[in-house]
This record gives sequence, structure tokens and C-alpha cells, in this order.
Amino acid sequence: MNDELKQLAERFLKGESTDAEFLAECLGSAASKTADATLDMDRQRRCGFPEVVFGEGKTAESLIEIFRAFAERGVIPLATRVADEKASRLCAEFDVIHNPVARTVRGNSGSSRNLAGKVAVVTAGTSDVPVAAEALETLAWMNIGTLAIDDVGVAGPHRLLAQVHQLQGCDAVIVVAGMEGALPSVVGGHVSCPVIAVPTSVGYGAAFGGIAALLGMLNSCAANVTVVNIDAGFKAAYVAGLIASRRNA
Repeated sequence: MNDELKQLAERFLKGESTDAEFLAECLGSAASKTADATLDMDRQRRCGFPEVVFGEGKTAESLIEIFRAFAERGVIPLATRVADEKASRLCAEFDVIHNPVARTVRGNSGSSRNLAGKVAVVTAGTSDVPVAAEALETLAWMNIGTLAIDDVGVAGPHRLLAQVHQLQGCDAVIVVAGMEGALPSVVGGHVSCPVIAVPTSVGYGAAFGGIAALLGMLNSCAANVTVVNIDAGFKAAYVAGLIASRRNA
């Protein structure tokens, strides 16, 4: 992106483009058009990370065009909520990693990069794993170190206590829980970092598809707990990744 802007500026300074042409070219360089999408190619400069693609509702052809546009600009892509059939098409076209549990497809950036910080992703039960997997894949795309701790819900508190020493070394902790959503408050009482609670739609009856967990988390008395939307593993990970990357810049 910066190289492209430098080239445009050099052309303008040499008198090869008018004021209006230079302005239009600068604005155009920040976006890339496909048949049915306008991609924000300036997102990484402004926000630290590139635009993420929400795969649900998009056709395989649309996703392929989007990934191709990113590849042309050297952007490592991430798409969430991608059905297996669409993911298979992307895997056939690009060097990407598909996680069927997380329903994510991300560019393969290799394993040679230094990781920025560490974020723990904790689940109350194994039914919460798909949402946690989305968070873990997002953090991998952001180049953030991760610690996955599964099935440590409040029905067996000794399971969590055995992991507290590891949680205390993290820059942020994501806690994924359904049912009554009590786990984030318990975790929050044991760590000095931000705790991002993710209510899940796991449960039945009065769980109301995750609303009970959401309301419980919103009313947490642990001051370091904040909450994202139901099943929003990506959103929790993105915020946690920003925290970790800034703390370790």
C-alpha cells in the first residue's frame, strides 16, 4: 500500500498527473473492486490488521474473487463462517489453511514469524469448542501466541485452579461459555489482565440461545470482564489480539 502511494506521489511530483487525477488515484488505491465487493485495502494501515471476510451468505465464486484481490495486494486473508464446500474451493485455488471446526479459512503465512504476546482461550465445556476454535484461528492469523484450555467449567472448579498459573502470564484471556455463563467471572477473579467473555448458544430451555449467558456475563462483578456478542469468537480474538500486539510492540 505504501509503495503504491509513493509511486503515485512520484508521478504527481514529476507532473505526470493533475491534482484531480492524483487525488482520485490515491482514493482508488485504498480500495479494490470485485464483482460484488469493495475491499478496504487501507484497513491494515489504519487499524493494524487487514479487512476480515464474513463468509456466510457469500458464494464460493465471490470468496475466490475476494481472496484473489487480496493476493494481488500481498494481503494475508482471513474468512470466517465459511461452509466446508466453499472452503474446499478456496483450498483448491490458494495456499490457505481451513479449520472445519472453526469454519475459518486463512492465508498460510508460515511459522517463521515471531509471535506477539500470548492470549489464552478458555472453554467451559467441549460444546463451546467451535467458538473457541474461531478465536484461536483468528489469533493465529494475527500472529499472536495462544494458550488453549478446554473444559474447565464451574461445575468442577479444581480444573480451572490447576491452570491459573498459566493464565496469569497472558496478555488477555478469552473465556467461552454457554449455559449460565458463570466462568468468566471466576477467571476474572484470578488474573490481572483483561478478560473477554464470549457467551455461546450452548444450552436449552431457559438458556434462550445464549441470552442467559450473555446477561450473566454483562452483570459480572469482576471488574476486568467485558463481553462480546453470542458466539462471537472472532470479535473476542480480534480485540484480545489488539491488546496483546500493543503490549508487545
